Amino acid sequence: MSWQYLTDTEGWKSILEESHVKIQVVLKHSTRCSISSLAKSRLEKQMSSEDAFYLLDLLQYRSVSNIIAADLGVTHESPQVLIIKNGQCIYHASHSEIAYDEVIKKL
Repeated sequence: MSWQYLTDTEGWKSILEESHVKIQVVLKHSTRCSISSLAKSRLEKQMSSEDAFYLLDLLQYRSVSNIIAADLGVTHESPQVLIIKNGQCIYHASHSEIAYDEVIKKL
């Protein structure tokens, strides 16, 4: 398992481009929210060493989250997992609906 950290709009543009080749997964995470920490922890417990998902720290990079919401037309929530294919959000979930099994089904 490895998190790739999303920290700027250039990284976001790269994810959108890469999504035309391979489905991308982004977790929007608030380091101050216990529900967000729980969702992140649940994903981490089930992620395999081959999973390479993106992690966006909402407290530090909220402006990036706002751009993502605008680009994808998906209302911002926290925590929130987004699955992106061909530049479009094909699945999103928030709070207790975030589940590794659901993410893997979309990949």
